[in-house]
Amino acid sequence: MSFDARTLRDALGLFVTGVTVITARSDSDDFVGVTANSFNSVSMTPPLILWSLGRSSKSIAAFIEASHFCVHILREDQTELATRFATSGIDKFEGMTLERGIGGVPMLPDCAARLECETFNRIDGGDHIIFLGEVLALVADHDSMPLLYHGGKYSSLADKKIGP
Repeated sequence: MSFDARTLRDALGLFVTGVTVITARSDSDDFVGVTANSFNSVSMTPPLILWSLGRSSKSIAAFIEASHFCVHILREDQTELATRFATSGIDKFEGMTLERGIGGVPMLPDCAARLECETFNRIDGGDHIIFLGEVLALVADHDSMPLLYHGGKYSSLADKKIGP
């Protein structure tokens, strides 16, 4: 390779992504959650999405064993929530009012969208595992503006509408 990992990370950081929090419930009924910007749509029929998690994540085992998970697409005013779920070594759910979704998955309130998923497949992705999920239920607030991630920082849209 003619580049190092930092150069690759910096180049990939030029691609703007949305920010999500993914939650699941382990077999022992423990809640897990992580902030992820590696979220993408895959298929409309069946309705499939994907996201990935580093193999070194403390939550990886729980996500591997989980039959269901929930993708929370964050609003632009939810930077604190994104930071909370990106922080290691804390109880990420402490003091939160939660709903239980399909498979007993914890669901966070007031996000731009929530997609309740059944694990469809797990794929080796090098130092990450790629999770494919089939969307079983969703709610979305189409008036919400999304939280974005660009260049290693949270951001928001400058324009409410671009194009015609």
